[in-house]
Amino acid sequence: MPMTAPQRLRRLLATLVLAAGPALANEVADPSVVVNTQSLPAITAATPPGNPYRGQARAIEIGRHAFNQACARCHGVDAVNKGQVGPDLLRMDRACSRIADPAIREMCVLDNDDFFLKSVQDGKTRVGVVHMPAWKDVLPPAAIWTIRSFLESRKP
Repeated sequence: MPMTAPQRLRRLLATLVLAAGPALANEVADPSVVVNTQSLPAITAATPPGNPYRGQARAIEIGRHAFNQACARCHGVDAVNKGQVGPDLLRMDRACSRIADPAIREMCVLDNDDFFLKSVQDGKTRVGVVHMPAWKDVLPPAAIWTIRSFLESRKP
């Protein structure tokens, strides 16, 4: 029995996903990305949880350069996402901003900080396909926090 047009389309898409899978599964963080955070306060065991560089102009500047080196390919230059494959990171804290209680809003932001740090460090892999490479061997936490600071500065 001949295949219908939707069946042919599904088979073609499945073939493309299987063919692209190995290439995507081997995606790695670009080891040539270098982020100099020496001008920022060091992160120590005594540093409180969350983004230690939130709102700091120098960190935001460093984060912009780091973002454009490491993240723009998938999330858009200067985090302007116009149909890129990665999600729009400027929307990340939208739910927290709607919380009226300041203490609960702060907990939400701290949860997002933790999620952001772990996502960048460990990357995102689903069904064996790397959607975002792990950056833990390329970007130290200080560099990741500068990127988070830059993204927060871009919020409307």
